[in-house]
Amino acid sequence: MNLPVSIDALRRLCAELPEGSATAAQSAAQRQAMLTKPRGSLGRLEELAIFLARWQRGMKPSLDHVDVLIFAGSHGIAARGVSAYPTEVTAQMVANFANGGAAINQLAAIAGANLSVTPLEIDKPTADFTVAPAMNEAEFLAAVTAGMRAVVPGVDLITVGEMGIGNTTVASATAAALFGGSGSSWVGRGSGVDDEGLTRKATAVDTALTFHGNALQDPLEALRLVGGRELAAIFGAVLAARLQGVPVVLDGFVATAAAAPLTRLHPNGLAHALAGHVSAEAQHPRLLKLLNLDPILDLGMRLGEGSGACLAVNILRSAIACHNGMASFAEAGVSEN
Repeated sequence: MNLPVSIDALRRLCAELPEGSATAAQSAAQRQAMLTKPRGSLGRLEELAIFLARWQRGMKPSLDHVDVLIFAGSHGIAARGVSAYPTEVTAQMVANFANGGAAINQLAAIAGANLSVTPLEIDKPTADFTVAPAMNEAEFLAAVTAGMRAVVPGVDLITVGEMGIGNTTVASATAAALFGGSGSSWVGRGSGVDDEGLTRKATAVDTALTFHGNALQDPLEALRLVGGRELAAIFGAVLAARLQGVPVVLDGFVATAAAAPLTRLHPNGLAHALAGHVSAEAQHPRLLKLLNLDPILDLGMRLGEGSGACLAVNILRSAIACHNGMASFAEAGVSEN
């Protein structure tokens, strides 16, 4: 896999993306039609099994190797009071991940997945994007590359998530740059800010939109100018997964915003991605609708750290178990009529 040495090289990678296997998807659909159940009676479980077959390029998909990829970054915009928590919580939570004490540790274990946490210069916040680019080109490409390298050969599925105090503001700015709208139309309460904090978030986004102006029309530049290292790494991981034919499960608002530039760079840029859940963050449903992503779960979660995406892996395992393990009408000696 080629790693980009410039933003233009990254743009070229995004312009020509491999598609899934229509043949494998058709074979999986035909198998579903022969299983001992009324057609369509397993609802979305059937669709999910066919989706995985398409991207794994085989009639019977598997989830023997699932990686939960979490990226952590620090944000200069956090100094503007856009989070209910202090910036040092980012490093503290990374340590908590390493010690096995976070929710994602428990969820990854239950899902039978490997957890990988990548801190991205968390002792060096990005620039305050209201007065400067969040990252220069070298910083941006380093973060994207870190995400791309995290996708190992032979993996069956990845889920992506994040940790970074202030990153719901960053995600709001990214979404506004990509899809239009004001700060107030994209920000939510994130970690639990009060009304004054919500106003500060909206103001920060509006200021950034004005400051960077037309440069935000380029989706990669938007991610560089108002994004963050962990968002850039998620983008890189989602891109690398596509280049390797690996299906992806996205987590909440931040992870979805991070992946969204790919849809502006290729008409089917997120065809290999599923929305693990719809979070309680205010604008996540809107963003999913814009991206034509139908969430698997809706449990009112807003934790981040890949929790909703990881939880959805259990649903995917159930879809595959039925798809691969059920008998056909002929095998079971059951009449189809």
